[in-house]
Amino acid sequence: MHGNIIVGQSGGPTSVINSSLVGVYKTAKDRGAKKVYGMLHGIKGLLDDQYVDLSEHIKTDLDIDLLKRTPSSFLGSCRYKLPSISEGKEVYEKIFAKLKELDIEAFFYIGGNDSMDTIKKLSDYAILVDSNIKFMGVPKTIDNDLATTDHTPGYGSAAKYIAAVTKEIIRDGLVYDYPQFTIIEIMGRNAGWLTAAAALSKSEDCEGVDMIFLPEVPFDIDNFMEKVKELSKKKNSIVIAISEGIKVADGRYVFELADHVSFTDAFGHKQLSGSAKFLANKIGAELGVKTRAIELSTLQRSAAHMTSRVDITEAFQVGGAAVKAAFEGETGKVIVLERVSDDPYICITNSQDVRKIANIEKKVPVEWIINDNTYVSDELIHYIRPLIQAELSPVMVDGLPRHLKLNL
Repeated sequence: MHGNIIVGQSGGPTSVINSSLVGVYKTAKDRGAKKVYGMLHGIKGLLDDQYVDLSEHIKTDLDIDLLKRTPSSFLGSCRYKLPSISEGKEVYEKIFAKLKELDIEAFFYIGGNDSMDTIKKLSDYAILVDSNIKFMGVPKTIDNDLATTDHTPGYGSAAKYIAAVTKEIIRDGLVYDYPQFTIIEIMGRNAGWLTAAAALSKSEDCEGVDMIFLPEVPFDIDNFMEKVKELSKKKNSIVIAISEGIKVADGRYVFELADHVSFTDAFGHKQLSGSAKFLANKIGAELGVKTRAIELSTLQRSAAHMTSRVDITEAFQVGGAAVKAAFEGETGKVIVLERVSDDPYICITNSQDVRKIANIEKKVPVEWIINDNTYVSDELIHYIRPLIQAELSPVMVDGLPRHLKLNL
């Protein structure tokens, strides 16, 4: 392949998503691609004629090194849902005309479930119009909810941050000798992989969180309050980790039980926020104790100062593997990670049909949720632990991490 390629980033960012971008860029250039274009703000940017030649912005080995360590999406992101081919043919005609104009031979999209939906639709249209352009998905999501892959790049670093900050929150709560509750709200929407990482806080120097609640099982508020009251009789400082997406039996998110501002994106996803605050207020009102609600929010996906070396390495590898697969003729595929061994930890890349991944959520197996749905099993902890190992220190300048900025 000696033409041009194009790459974009979509959905929520991670602390290692740019390592995948570097993997695509460097591998494509090493394999002879003429130009590597970057879509600004994903597929929406392409539709708006917003793209750059990445070689004008990534010029040196230091730039590559910095970009691998730079959090968030270097090219910007979007949450743009392509219409179905039957309802939006003109949109696809515009996209493919632009790709032809740029002499694009391969299209790479770095993202999660919604981004894989984009790859599926574009590859389906390519078949319909007999286009030779290759379409490849590069996985990323801190939520770890992509099907068929062992895990997703971005998850390991987010899990590492969650486990570390949970230990620090627990330590902070030990300084006082009066009852207090801390509720930590963790991302993940409908999958509890991230929240489960709070269990890694338990170690020789830390007692760990007292309870963990995942969205895979209904959340019983009455049962929750009973367990809270029991804990308050046994210890002063109590720390509980909950998923932002926990729901009661009738399907409502816990945060919807209180007054809240509702926002829904193009893919129908509600903005999830406020469950920890609702539960902390309820505990405070009924038990008359001090409470705190802590939303880790975007810190979970932007804490590049605590990146897992395993994670950032695998993020680079999936980007490179996507280019290799496309150059060898594959299309309509997503690169997946396959765990070969736990001890020592070994993971390899492979490709999978995007139709087996797009719009399918991988959730925590219910058998890994234990103790009357208030904790997670050792199997889940052993699954996560290899993904948080080792560190890649930031490049520090004047006492702070240095990042690579896209100057337009």
